[in-house]
Amino acid sequence: PMQGTDVKGPTAVLKSVSRCCLDMYGAPLLNMKLHPSIFKDENGVQAFMGLLKTWYDLGIYHIQFNVVSPEILRDAQKNPEKYRGLMVRVSGYCAYFVNLPKNIQDDIISRTTHVIIS
Repeated sequence: PMQGTDVKGPTAVLKSVSRCCLDMYGAPLLNMKLHPSIFKDENGVQAFMGLLKTWYDLGIYHIQFNVVSPEILRDAQKNPEKYRGLMVRVSGYCAYFVNLPKNIQDDIISRTTHVIIS
């Protein structure tokens, strides 16, 4: 799915990606932004494990996660000195968020932040 169209949850994203003819593209990347609240309790961790099992069962080659809230990213834009160590996945690589150009920061912030219902 295109960025911004992934509105039916993370499992729907995985199902959409699995329907693409991925053999033609080698190893396409899937970036998924998850809200940190997912990991606040055991139910959330188990739900995340279920998401990973679905990813594996669907045969999707590669997925990478950013586990950070949009609020933290916006605060990092305003107060970069507080977030020097904040690393994010961009597209196949990691970078310190505060060192990225503003347009790339805005792009990362605009990605849909998924929650997993446990």
